[in-house]
Amino acid sequence: MNNLITPVDEYNQQLIAQVHPLDWVNPTPAAVYDLVVIGAGTAGLVVAAGAAGLGLGLKVALIEKHLLGGDCLNVGCVPSKCVIRSSRVAAQMRQGDRFGIRPPELIDVDFAAVMARMRQIRAEISHHDSAARFQSLGVDVFLGVGQFCSDRQIQVNDAILTFKKAVIATGARATRPQVPGLDEAGFLTNETVFSLTERPARLAVLGGGPIGCELAQALHRLGVQVTLLHKNAHLLDKEDPEAAAIAQATFVREGIDLVLDSKLERVETTAAGKVLHFTSNGQPDTVTVDEILIGAGRSPNVEGLNLETVGVEYDGRGVKVNDYLQTTNPRIYAAGDICMNWKFTHAADAAARIVIKNTLFSPFGLGRAKLSDLVMPWCTYTDPEIAHVGLYEAEAQQQGIATETIKISLESVDRAIADGETEGFAKILYQKGSDKILGATIVASHAGDMISEVTLAMVGGIGLGKLASVIHPYPTQAEVLKKAADAYRRTLLTPRSQKLLGFLIKLS
Repeated sequence: MNNLITPVDEYNQQLIAQVHPLDWVNPTPAAVYDLVVIGAGTAGLVVAAGAAGLGLGLKVALIEKHLLGGDCLNVGCVPSKCVIRSSRVAAQMRQGDRFGIRPPELIDVDFAAVMARMRQIRAEISHHDSAARFQSLGVDVFLGVGQFCSDRQIQVNDAILTFKKAVIATGARATRPQVPGLDEAGFLTNETVFSLTERPARLAVLGGGPIGCELAQALHRLGVQVTLLHKNAHLLDKEDPEAAAIAQATFVREGIDLVLDSKLERVETTAAGKVLHFTSNGQPDTVTVDEILIGAGRSPNVEGLNLETVGVEYDGRGVKVNDYLQTTNPRIYAAGDICMNWKFTHAADAAARIVIKNTLFSPFGLGRAKLSDLVMPWCTYTDPEIAHVGLYEAEAQQQGIATETIKISLESVDRAIADGETEGFAKILYQKGSDKILGATIVASHAGDMISEVTLAMVGGIGLGKLASVIHPYPTQAEVLKKAADAYRRTLLTPRSQKLLGFLIKLS
């Protein structure tokens, strides 16, 4: 099991000791478990800890075949944000002359040190997801492959766990395109790119979605020559078009080579490197690189669970669930990437809380929580970041909702001007005839932090009128939201309301 994660240095040894200890001895199974969870990523961990931590004496088992913490800790959020942070420092140093700071002639990026820092931080925080911690919470932790063997039982290694309810939280993995020569040439995914210790000189990134864009920009800023191939005409095509356009323009300005409207035909391994043969806008071309990084979608981990035995339906998108996260077997639920379109850590966390409520505290189906009731924000951690919550305008139109939009540029925000970060905006979508917020997109250096104010307003039923009365510290970039709310207030100044105000002035 020493090849669980590489390189085998002190930091990864510390990580493995926490999230897959090599000397771990599985416990003797309880006679019956109230809840058995397969998969110890975010969704599985939150379900297990939440159920066991209620102090009700519930019997809870957690099964993990690889690393506790799942993608988020090991090969996703945590390592990627560590690398992105280092890349931002490098970019800011290069831009020092904009702020009166003369940068050195050579910005010397120590790639090995950047990756070592990432591994150190990952190891330091891994105790939160450790097997020992969950054992201390009263969870029976089983390391091994779990699969259903009957309607009430799951086998893990040689043990049989009998359950009242079960939860599938096995997550998803990087999709591997079927391209001739790709397997022979070898490639990286988010599951392997963070094992790099040496900087590749030339890198091809396949996919212009969030994962591909985040890693392409970060690695380019760390000194890698990046070519980004995307099948569509624009990057981040599921985001607000104006927001995606800012990211794309930033990539071009920073020197990332974009190959859009492209299709990878084959990969050839040569002495000069890995040669990608592709078409772009219908024209054939090639690029030679040292490494290929795949960031084009996710595939659900449904294999080996023996779902057919227990009547759990699934397809290429994952396990099928209803709005209560219940599978086609009423005793079995699912949460996280295995069953949801929202493939975010915070979405898995929120879904896990729904599962706890619906499996344990909704007798006869009363009072069940719904996935569709969630107000889900998300963020793409490019620089600037792109954050969104709620509906896009096109989605509102499809639902027959009449809308209005307010857009405030960061060019009008004093702190953004002082920071030299005016390339961005806040766009608020609200229901026509009211101040009800339907959705928002923010493009800013820390948009992911700023979007929570709008999310809170939507969850709490707070409209733009009330938001305008919220005092924001000056100067902050979040003041852009106050300006948007003030802009809504100004729309209320109709000739009739102005006439009324004039009358009140005379009486004052």
